[in-house]
Amino acid sequence: MITRRGFMATVTQTVAMASFAYSSTPRAQGTSAGSAAHEKNTAEQLAAYAFNLRYEDIDPKTIEVLKGLLIDTLGCAIAAQHDKPVQIARAVALQNAPLDLKNGATIIGYSRKTSIELATFANASAVRQLDLNDIYIGKEIGHPSDNAPACLATAEAEGSNGRDLLLALAIVYEVNCRLLDAAQINLRGWDHPSYGPPAVALAVGKLMKLSQEQMVEAINLAITGHLALNQTRVEKISNWKGLAAANAARNAIFATNLARAGMTGPSPIFEGKDGFFKRVSGPFKLDTKTFGGKGNRFRALDCSVKFYPAQGLTQTAIVAAIALAKEVGDLKQIQSLNVYTSEDGYDKSGKDPQKWTPETSETADHSLPYIVAKAMFDGDIGAHSYELDAIRDPALRTFMQKIKVIPDAELTAIYPKYYATRIVAVLQNGRELSQRIDDIPGFATRPMTRTDYENKFTKYAKLSMKQAQMARVFEIVWALDQQASVTDLLAALSLEGNS
Repeated sequence: MITRRGFMATVTQTVAMASFAYSSTPRAQGTSAGSAAHEKNTAEQLAAYAFNLRYEDIDPKTIEVLKGLLIDTLGCAIAAQHDKPVQIARAVALQNAPLDLKNGATIIGYSRKTSIELATFANASAVRQLDLNDIYIGKEIGHPSDNAPACLATAEAEGSNGRDLLLALAIVYEVNCRLLDAAQINLRGWDHPSYGPPAVALAVGKLMKLSQEQMVEAINLAITGHLALNQTRVEKISNWKGLAAANAARNAIFATNLARAGMTGPSPIFEGKDGFFKRVSGPFKLDTKTFGGKGNRFRALDCSVKFYPAQGLTQTAIVAAIALAKEVGDLKQIQSLNVYTSEDGYDKSGKDPQKWTPETSETADHSLPYIVAKAMFDGDIGAHSYELDAIRDPALRTFMQKIKVIPDAELTAIYPKYYATRIVAVLQNGRELSQRIDDIPGFATRPMTRTDYENKFTKYAKLSMKQAQMARVFEIVWALDQQASVTDLLAALSLEGNS
């Protein structure tokens, strides 16, 4: 009879042998970096970039921004701890926790651990839940911080230091954003989390100290079978909207662990006759020589931070709506309301008829008519704005019927540098009032300061976390490059014992 301990020892030995065999015998398909005659495919180019990037290649400004983005990401996770989808993800992650957690990872807000994959899933679900985390707009829109929990969980399990984590964050932001720049995939029926797996595979592969060849295989395995459908973000939007990227990151870690043990994946995964280019994105080229590092600008500097829990392109609409409501006074005076946005803003938040009759919080926070009306009624948008009673408010629904969303050529022309909104109200007496907002603090055009990051964190986390505890989180993250591990950070995030 084989005991559990004996079985696990056999598995460990087999994995170690596979890993040795793999590293000793490069793949015969020409993926070796040493082959001068071989022209690197896309996966190989990305792997070479991540493998060769060093912490010293990251400029101080980018390090500062990465720290700020991490604070923002953690604040989003803390703020969503009590939301039902987050509770479900956390319960499943803990229910399926392995018995041996020596190399596990912590659930944010708690002291309990689970596997790296499930901790990533639970934590990334919390980060994304309120639609409050950062945004990057290339040809495709995405949220790079969706991938940060994978880096944090892996850094904990691997015993990585703060600099290692910052390097992994630089990689995951850079690769994810560059892929978002490369091709728009939602019009072909695919969701932006499809760009997460290769970025996560490289970032956690860096933390795992994979070889360059293993990183190639991690990309191949991470993309294969781990693509996301854009149905997640159209028509009636479900809980899965906040979990799709979390699941992509979870799958990427699993794939990277397979590559670490010696598993190979389909290649070339991008250029192949049934690969990513052919079936998902269409062809594109990446020039990794222009990627962040060694004097080149990192894409993390071009990410925007949301101040309101709502779809990214609605952020300026909220500010415009609040200002316009103050100018109008009695909203019953409004006869009609035109909301002008970019073509992308219209497509994401103002085209589907469900946007005028939302039945889920996920549909409501992607609805320009709802968000504009709610901001005008309440003078703010917060997590409470999407409670069932709020989205079904008869008075609000009646007011929303006065709203028309219109794609505007002028606003489209300045997009994506600015995600501007113009709102025009026609009053019962025929008078017109309007407000236009091009950007707000937190956008890449108006970067946040340390104080801004801390203020946003405090606004959304204060219901769950004490002021002294928040100050401790800030202290640790702003000095992350001096931290020997991420253990203190995770301990500071615990909500256990807080009333």
